[in-house]
Amino acid sequence: MLALSKTIFKAYDIRGVIDSTLDAGVARRLGRAFGRAVLARGETRVVIGRDGRLSGPELAAALAAGLQSAGVDVIDLGMVATPMVYYGTEVLGARSGIMVTGSHNPPNYNGFKMVLAGEAIHGAAILALYHDIVADDGAAPAAGGSYGTHDIAPDYLARIAGDVKLARPIKLALDCGNGVAGAFAGALYRSMGCEVTELFCEVDGTFPNHHPDPAHPENLQDLIRCLRETDAEIGIAFDGDGDRLGVVTKDGQIIYPDRQMMLFAADVLARHPGQQILYDVKCTRHLGPWIARHGGRPLMWKTGHSLVKAKMRETGAPLGGEMSGHIFFKDRWYGFDDGMYAGARLLELLTRVPDPSALLNSLPQSDSTPELHLQLLEGESVALVDQLRADTTFPGAERIITIDGLRVEYADGFGLARSSNTTPVLVMRFEAESGAALRRIQGEFRRAIVAAKPDAELPF
Repeated sequence: MLALSKTIFKAYDIRGVIDSTLDAGVARRLGRAFGRAVLARGETRVVIGRDGRLSGPELAAALAAGLQSAGVDVIDLGMVATPMVYYGTEVLGARSGIMVTGSHNPPNYNGFKMVLAGEAIHGAAILALYHDIVADDGAAPAAGGSYGTHDIAPDYLARIAGDVKLARPIKLALDCGNGVAGAFAGALYRSMGCEVTELFCEVDGTFPNHHPDPAHPENLQDLIRCLRETDAEIGIAFDGDGDRLGVVTKDGQIIYPDRQMMLFAADVLARHPGQQILYDVKCTRHLGPWIARHGGRPLMWKTGHSLVKAKMRETGAPLGGEMSGHIFFKDRWYGFDDGMYAGARLLELLTRVPDPSALLNSLPQSDSTPELHLQLLEGESVALVDQLRADTTFPGAERIITIDGLRVEYADGFGLARSSNTTPVLVMRFEAESGAALRRIQGEFRRAIVAAKPDAELPF
């Protein structure tokens, strides 16, 4: 049995490498600790599910055993997308849930996304699980919890299809990257009236075709090619566990989630005028003014699905979104991130116009980069960001935002450097009104990062 590593307890979920920092023993101990936390909140049931990773069945079985050993009843949904576990916590009389998923990490990773008594836990609440595992004396409860299975897919798919109505049929190309969304997304969109061309929708935890992460352009090239070679009007893609959405137009343009949010915000604000709309620090600087023009109040917030959900509960915002592709609808939905539901809402808007790609391409944009990663050792990225905040000046900057990393805004663009909460990398993104301005802002960040870490091999 592996020793428990504190490094797997991240800011808003748990992630580790199979047989290095994560195994069935860790999963069982986590189940016990989580079960005790559930009981402490007056709950008695936990919904669990797993994605298509090869380590999923063993980890899910151990997790269930740990939960039962704490005296908690388990409802096992089997292999599902992460939002289907979240949905289960809304409709199955169990307000707590754990999804066994490595999300977009490499195949040898896995982990856990957790909802505790209706809240996606993060930060101190996740560290509390670590400390509880360490302190566990192994004593059994008076009675063990029960175990049962439930097929939630029919109800989940019917709920989306009943909520979202397309104005006309549309031809859709769908790339699931062999992630778990492939087991459900094609059926969902066909039930809504779409003609679907499927790419890599066979669930395969080795991800043999490309990595299931639509945040990176290289993972969307097959979808771009499919749109070019077929009569599909629009392309959508999902990450490995189905909670993030990628979008590609007919002419091969990637519509990043901060621009998707423009369409969603305009639609939601028509029903919720004056409300706050949340978006994370990686998003385009065009999004805030767009939200304001459409009668909303823009609120930039920290990156992280649990952090955005917590802020949405606090503010009552009907919509939130992250550059990574997590879109959170509280309008007509439950407030959790759901790639398949977000895709359905997008199709609802796109079918109201004759040329979906023209609508998407008309959304404001500047020269920008996707997420850029500087690979570091475990713990280095946090220290590097702290050093940049403390020691670096940025001449000509109009505003420096430090709610999550370091976002430096200029009159003609912005640069961002923040520590990833899931892997040991420094995440960067740049946007500007011209190629020259983009290079200038990147040069300022290069100067700052190299001063702090002379051996940094920057990706720009």
